[in-house]
Amino acid sequence: MTWKTVAAGFAALALGLMPLAGAQAQDYPNRAISMIVPFAAGGPTDTVARLIAESMSRSLGQQIVVENVGGAGGTRGAGQVAKATPDGYTVLLHHIGQATSATLYRKLPYNVLTDFEEVGLVTDVPMTMIAKSSLEPKDIAALVAYVKANKDKVIYGNAGVGSASHLCGMLFMSALGTPMTTVPYQGTGPAMNDLIGGQIDLMCDQTTNTTGQIKAGKVKAYAVTTKERLKALPDVPTMQEGGVKDFEIAVWHGMYAPKGTPPAVVAKLNAALKQALQDPKVIARFADLGTEPVSQDRATPEVHKAFVASEVAKWKPVIEQAGVFAD
Repeated sequence: MTWKTVAAGFAALALGLMPLAGAQAQDYPNRAISMIVPFAAGGPTDTVARLIAESMSRSLGQQIVVENVGGAGGTRGAGQVAKATPDGYTVLLHHIGQATSATLYRKLPYNVLTDFEEVGLVTDVPMTMIAKSSLEPKDIAALVAYVKANKDKVIYGNAGVGSASHLCGMLFMSALGTPMTTVPYQGTGPAMNDLIGGQIDLMCDQTTNTTGQIKAGKVKAYAVTTKERLKALPDVPTMQEGGVKDFEIAVWHGMYAPKGTPPAVVAKLNAALKQALQDPKVIARFADLGTEPVSQDRATPEVHKAFVASEVAKWKPVIEQAGVFAD
């Protein structure tokens, strides 16, 4: 058998598989889809995922089942999706940690930029600097002075290394030039419970997780991390207003499929995602949580892919300068 014969055989095989792949994409989806959220149930990313999954399920005609696979700062769940069969029945809903993990983890078992097919961005969620209700300072300026004077006593809680609350806390300590005792939890829920209970002093987390607690008076809100005040929390000032200059962070969320997922399948997922982002119920619920869906032009695979690459480049020097790694 000559090499030409072998090559011809492979070519014929490839041509034979093309109609099959097309048929599979045309038939997609014909069963439930698993949406992996790499964090604990009840957290802010989980909240976003469940809202999107419910709406997309209606569009696709098949249920999207949210599965929480927490651990290792979100890399366990992301790694599971990276290794999943690329058929569109396993997707990932992740936040900013998808980009920062590329630097935080020096031995990451997958490549953030090459092992996924980006489906589209979902939302940019602002963050809030909150504290236990009994903490003494009355405003953000007073909080800054208090932290600097009591750095050995102030306890900052986060949802674990690589979490949004960890990143926000790291930036806050960097901006103040003051370290705090940091307690990492296994998820946002346990950290919030201890903040409400007074076991820790401070936390910075997404509005999807904090707005309800702030409005209920269970925690004290000091500032939001956006340039302007939020409609959902009009009485909470910005970090800039409190004298913390150039401090801005929003936690973006995006959807991914494993590398090699057929383009037609990615296109169907993207179309359902775009429809979900225009769903009045999703928009209204997002507004209650202090956020809103991204614009339709940002919810494309191409824009999402370029954005992830830019975020990896943006956070790499910040993390390396801080010398904070997860492994």
